[in-house]
Amino acid sequence: MDIISRLERIPIGRFHYKLLFITGLGWMFDAMDTGIIAFILPTLAKQWGLSPAQMGYLGSVGLIGMAIGAVLAGSAADRFGRKKMFALTLVLYSVATGLCSIAPNYEWLLFFRFLVGFGLGGQLPVAVTLVSEYSPPASRGRFIVLLESFWGVGWLVAALISYLIIPRFGWQMAFFIGALPALYVFHFWRTVPESVRYLISKGKVEEAHNIVSGLEVAAGLTPAAQAITPKVQETSKIAFADLWTTVFRRRTIMLWLIWFGIVYSYYGIFTWLPSLMVGQGYTVIKTFEYVLIMTVAQLPGYFAAAYFVDRIGRKATLSGFMAMSAVCAYFFGQGGSPETVLMWGSLMSFFNLGAWGVLYTYTPELYPTRMRAFGSGWAAAVGRVGGIFAPTIVGFMITGPGGFNKVFTMFTCVMFAVALIILFFGEETKGKSLDEISG
Repeated sequence: MDIISRLERIPIGRFHYKLLFITGLGWMFDAMDTGIIAFILPTLAKQWGLSPAQMGYLGSVGLIGMAIGAVLAGSAADRFGRKKMFALTLVLYSVATGLCSIAPNYEWLLFFRFLVGFGLGGQLPVAVTLVSEYSPPASRGRFIVLLESFWGVGWLVAALISYLIIPRFGWQMAFFIGALPALYVFHFWRTVPESVRYLISKGKVEEAHNIVSGLEVAAGLTPAAQAITPKVQETSKIAFADLWTTVFRRRTIMLWLIWFGIVYSYYGIFTWLPSLMVGQGYTVIKTFEYVLIMTVAQLPGYFAAAYFVDRIGRKATLSGFMAMSAVCAYFFGQGGSPETVLMWGSLMSFFNLGAWGVLYTYTPELYPTRMRAFGSGWAAAVGRVGGIFAPTIVGFMITGPGGFNKVFTMFTCVMFAVALIILFFGEETKGKSLDEISG
């Protein structure tokens, strides 16, 4: 039995949950640093006299960094290792968030937010690739969705920091707290092994054999006496053109469209959500309370997606959640009583973030080991392009008459389009080995 077959036969156990938790904390810190800017914007706009367009640029510049970071870190992870890039990007975005707290003016804050985005964009595809390559096929979808659920926890932490800290200590303290995750890198480096699939692809068979043997012993299995490499070792250098070969062209186009639409809608809505609600007449404190409740609704959304993704499949879960998110966005944009706004906003948050969890499951499954982080990174980068445009477009749309309604009607159309693309062009990957899917 070769090393990969041995790895995939190991039952879910302490190692898998520990890897999920440790990597998930890094994911949580990602979300916390991303979410903080959304809660800081209403206060910062008043203090610095920012226009809606300037607020949009602050949201977009981080997405520019995320797009570049996703491509470069994804490529570097396939070359130098998942573990190294996870640690490096964690330190980068944490330190850059701390620097935001001492930004002397708008221009410097833009620059620091770009660095934050670069680190965040680099870490996300690397983290999901690492967890994907250790998860057994039958449970892979659930594990990746649960990993993505830490994003909801991170936004919840950002909301709590903003609710408790900003009114008392100012927005600078919220950014400073966002720098603390840099200290977590030491624990991560000591406890997380490199990807076995990556090691094999680089010819480090003995190291991969030792890792798998240790996992087998911990699971009560008898380790193999010698390392047997898989029949096909993928060691060739990756180029952008590889994404457009006959095998991967359709998958790449589909993933790019899905990522663009989901990121466009997500960052357009949630980066602006606190500011949009303030613009509708809610106080900053009341807005933080409402957004906090909507953020809490993300967590059951992830858990619901984790339940369905390995039962009814990736396509049905992802397209269904996006369609429901579109419906909720439409009714949220109609306004109404505070209770109605809160209900539709919470449901929109539930379905939108559940869809994110499935997307992070689905993307790395469609590429082989040698280009898994690279392909995932490019898909994420194209998505960030959507995120770059969205906050700025909302900034211009919201200033006109009926802007709130128009903004959410637009997002409704985008999310419905994404649901249809998944439904008609997606491939089902439920329960299959990564090597079986990738071709």
